[in-house]
Amino acid sequence: MKIKHTALLSRLSKEDELSLESESIHTQKAMLEEYASSHGFKNIIHYSDDGYSGTSFDRPDFKRLVSDIECGLIDTVIVKDLSRLGRDYLKTGYYLE
Repeated sequence: MKIKHTALLSRLSKEDELSLESESIHTQKAMLEEYASSHGFKNIIHYSDDGYSGTSFDRPDFKRLVSDIECGLIDTVIVKDLSRLGRDYLKTGYYLE
């Protein structure tokens, strides 16, 4: 039986750094780890795109995440909020499906 993993996806764009509400990659990772741990998610793999806009899905770790999902490695993906996945809501919806 193949072990499934939980993906924790974080992203911070250059534009987000200017906002007072943005959270650093380190803070997002800590929040996601706490959530995963308290809800029983195990076998965690971090995917982080630091400095990439959410309007593009051509991000290195996002592409690695999609590849890992397609290979059957990932069972669950957790993000702080959907804007961390992407800001193009139509395309984000595609990936949610």
